[in-house]
Amino acid sequence: MLIDDVKIRISAGHGGKGKVAFNTVKMSLGPTGASGGRGGNVYAEGVSDLSALGQFRFKKVFEAESGMPGQAQFRDGIHGKDLVLKLPVGTVIHNLTSNSDTEISKIGEKILLAEGGFGGKGNYHFRSPTNTTPKEFQPGLPGEEFDLHLELKLIADVGFVGLPNVGKSSLLNAITRAQSKVANYPFTTLEPNLGVYYELILADIPGLIEGSSQGKGLGIKFLKHVERTGTLFHFISSESETPEKDYRVIRNELEEYNKALLKKTEYLFLTKADLLTPAEVKKKLALLSKISPQAVAFSIHDEASLGKVKKILNKLKDDKFMLK
Repeated sequence: MLIDDVKIRISAGHGGKGKVAFNTVKMSLGPTGASGGRGGNVYAEGVSDLSALGQFRFKKVFEAESGMPGQAQFRDGIHGKDLVLKLPVGTVIHNLTSNSDTEISKIGEKILLAEGGFGGKGNYHFRSPTNTTPKEFQPGLPGEEFDLHLELKLIADVGFVGLPNVGKSSLLNAITRAQSKVANYPFTTLEPNLGVYYELILADIPGLIEGSSQGKGLGIKFLKHVERTGTLFHFISSESETPEKDYRVIRNELEEYNKALLKKTEYLFLTKADLLTPAEVKKKLALLSKISPQAVAFSIHDEASLGKVKKILNKLKDDKFMLK
């Protein structure tokens, strides 16, 4: 199960306290208490693994190491080790404590989430001509603590949308090395699946139904993943008796969720064309051509029709390369 929405609490390490100590060597008396070590920071680092948020499913509290106390003979305490949380690229980090947001957008990108506390000064730092045997010291400062809401929003070049069981996963498997589950029943896809077609990242978004924007079916959980896709591939099954209505259902749900989704470049496909006669395919394409004159029919079992889909993907790939 893909975990794409979690809440956790993070704590940076506390600073170690300063030391009160004095030199016991004859003729070398004086304060020797050193400072405590600094507490470890908490960082987020971007990774390509979409399942990385799964580490937060059961464990909800994460703490960096605190600094060690200062020692005698001017030996400062050891700094606490930093904690690095691996987050999938596309994760939006909502800081519920400070009401601020940030995002992991690149693999290897590192963001400071919480800063460790400074170590306290030992009594050596309080010496003066009038105070040669100071007993003052400082406790270490506490590290920052925050409540975070981590929300994964997929970043893909092409997003596959449509009603359940229209062949999105089958196409993804056919043109990439993805191994999405496929079967002839609704809601086969229960989580987004990714595949790579040359330089293009393709995202198979779980099937939407009427009312998804209000949480019905798999609901609003997956509509957010459509927001981050550059282009939409809209799939209508050739088995549908009402292809135009199916199209409007999905478009209405996208509009209800976010009107900006309607402005994305969209390609319309009639899937499972092998289940119809050529005359029936032509008839249904005529209906869909009223919506999109460039509507394409294909079957994953027909290499010639599959080539039409690849031609569109190749153009998107070339356009992406030109923009680099």
